[in-house]
Amino acid sequence: MSKVYVFTGYGGPETQQLIEGPVPTPGPGELAIEVRAAGVNPADLKIREGQLGRHWSLPAPMGREAAGVVTEVGDGVEDFAVGDEVLGLVAPGQGGMAEHTLLRASTTVAKPEEISFADAATIPVAAATAYDATHQIELKPGQTLLLLGAGGGVGLMATQIGRVHEFTVIGVASATKRELVESTGATFIESGPGVADRVRQVSADGPDLIVDLVGGDALRAVADLVPDRTRIISAADPDTAAELGGLALARTDEAMAKITEVIQYGLVDPHVDAQFALDQADQAIAAVETGHAAGKIIVVP
Repeated sequence: MSKVYVFTGYGGPETQQLIEGPVPTPGPGELAIEVRAAGVNPADLKIREGQLGRHWSLPAPMGREAAGVVTEVGDGVEDFAVGDEVLGLVAPGQGGMAEHTLLRASTTVAKPEEISFADAATIPVAAATAYDATHQIELKPGQTLLLLGAGGGVGLMATQIGRVHEFTVIGVASATKRELVESTGATFIESGPGVADRVRQVSADGPDLIVDLVGGDALRAVADLVPDRTRIISAADPDTAAELGGLALARTDEAMAKITEVIQYGLVDPHVDAQFALDQADQAIAAVETGHAAGKIIVVP
């Protein structure tokens, strides 16, 4: 038997619980792993609340990304073997917040020994998102990237990627995250009323690209700062981005492997803020739900 954290109905945290079930068996193109760490993301909450559709079979396992050790390989899998240390996206119907889970081999990469399991668990969703968001529209060294939501797990990765490429990065976040955002080399701007004026004080010509990890009114408040609204990319609110003339984030197949290599060589840090045991998964999810997490939250079975 294997423990897995699930939600039993669409709604709030009261639907979450830790249950036991059989150890999952990989199907064609899948890997079974013993989970060593799993990332927690805002998407997990949106799925539980039914915001991303209500097509998950209940009880539905939670967590979209995980890192661990391969225990079995499914038919057609040639690039991985039992004992390999890997990171990846969970297979349909599976969850990362578990003792055992299944990964899709097509969205799994080998975990370099230089990367801890804790850091590796942040890569498939958060770090890959940051990579895609900062590469969808290429900037040149010295150009300005304005990042909304710079203090979260994706935001902190994106600010560091900007630094590696020698962009001028302006990070918008809450006041409590100022020191953390500035530690990445970004210029900190406090979020909230008057944010556009505060950005203008440090970037009179406006940013060359806006990457949005917040959405809604926060995105509307800064949209006029960029001279060309097609240079707005939103990972959080594609509908508002489209309304403003911007673009939704386009995910790529190569992002996970590329950002893994960047992390392997120490060029960026995933900034794991807190770790929780599997039987504390409710606390991990609550930490993400408050929106106050400074970096990534992970669950360690």
